[in-house]
Amino acid sequence: MRIGTHLIASGDVSAEQLRADAAAALELGTDSLWTNPQPGGWDPLTVLPALPGGSEVGTAVVPTYPHHPVMLATQALTVQELTGGRLTLGVGPGHELVTTGWLGLPYVAPARHTREYLEVLHPLLRGEHVRFSGEFFTVDTQITVRAKPPSVLLAAMGPRMLEVARDLADGTIAAWTRPETVESHFVPRLGDGARVLVMAMVSVTSDPDAVRERVARKFGMAGELPAYRAMLDRGGLSGPADSLLVGDESVVLRGIRQYRDAGTTDLILSVPESPEERNRALEVIKSGI
Repeated sequence: MRIGTHLIASGDVSAEQLRADAAAALELGTDSLWTNPQPGGWDPLTVLPALPGGSEVGTAVVPTYPHHPVMLATQALTVQELTGGRLTLGVGPGHELVTTGWLGLPYVAPARHTREYLEVLHPLLRGEHVRFSGEFFTVDTQITVRAKPPSVLLAAMGPRMLEVARDLADGTIAAWTRPETVESHFVPRLGDGARVLVMAMVSVTSDPDAVRERVARKFGMAGELPAYRAMLDRGGLSGPADSLLVGDESVVLRGIRQYRDAGTTDLILSVPESPEERNRALEVIKSGI
């Protein structure tokens, strides 16, 4: 199982600090660096070529509704070339709260929309001339950037979205989930060879209750979003804080092994509080597995 690092790319983090956080994680042996959209923050894809080299870089994830597949394919191939072929492109439909509530865009039929989106995106990434007329997209164009097509992962949690991931992506990106759900829900639906990337909040601490309280306060709203609520219910979790891997070194290492044994191919450490907390967890994990 590969261990990656999620970098906070919010607006109050400078480019210099983002590069420093990435460099520190690389020094501790992280296998990959990941960004995602932050309100008012850095663009998660554009920022990747500015990070230190030497590891896989990826997005977890770029939302599909605000990004036309032609525009995203153009941007992704540009980043792929600038990073020396190290990009993994994570995409997903996002949430209606953001798509419609914040951006005023219709959030219609996410599984059908995502399937069609990937049917357009993949041949564009391969440099093919795409002529496509569907329910959501009409495209007649080609991208001539000569870069190796990046691997594509789909943020998929429900059964229908996992079918799309199985058919049209190289794997999935999941959040707010425990090893038992990885084994029973994700792995059987994706099939052999698929990547199962889990974004996991991990903290090595002598006061796990304090960390859970902090996470519940900061991320409790995530449990109200329908896709995440369904994911939590599937795992018997009352809220995001219940998905934490938190405790002393032995507890954390045991949990990491459980994720590995359940079929997780990539565990991406997320940050409950600070880069220092993340780096402490990364140091423990890389030295203990």
